[in-house]
Amino acid sequence: MSGLGALSTPDFNLLPMKLLTPTEAAAAAPSPAGSVLTLAPDFELWAAHLAQTLDLSAVQRIDLQFPKFTDGRAYSQAVLLRRRCGYCGLLRATGEVLIDQLLQLQRCGFDEALLRADQDPAHGQRLLQQFGSFYQGDALQPRPHFARAAVTAYAATTATTTGAPA
Repeated sequence: MSGLGALSTPDFNLLPMKLLTPTEAAAAAPSPAGSVLTLAPDFELWAAHLAQTLDLSAVQRIDLQFPKFTDGRAYSQAVLLRRRCGYCGLLRATGEVLIDQLLQLQRCGFDEALLRADQDPAHGQRLLQQFGSFYQGDALQPRPHFARAAVTAYAATTATTTGAPA
């Protein structure tokens, strides 16, 4: 079982997703110039050279746009920003964001969602609390359940054969 090291947790998205209404977002204090980056839905993050040369160190928040409920390009952008670019700042979903999307948004690495005006944030928070874990890996926990279970089992076996506590 080589290659089964300690689990690492990303530095982002450890807090519950923050849900914002348009009124709350408008009332928020303005961010310092240059600290918020808004990416267009068609912005290409696919090229490996772009991911390696993109300097996001001064960016505190990236807003990814959902121009329509059915447009999923921002999900892909979020995963690429987290995994390929190593971005650990805030990711905010904007545009046509419905509470139906919240769980997938969180699993793709979003920290905040600016909900469409007709959406209920309280209902959205309840939806986010329905599931405690997932079988598949995601941006929050890259390893799937079976791999995490294998690491735990391997650690327990090693501890019993060496006498070390698990």
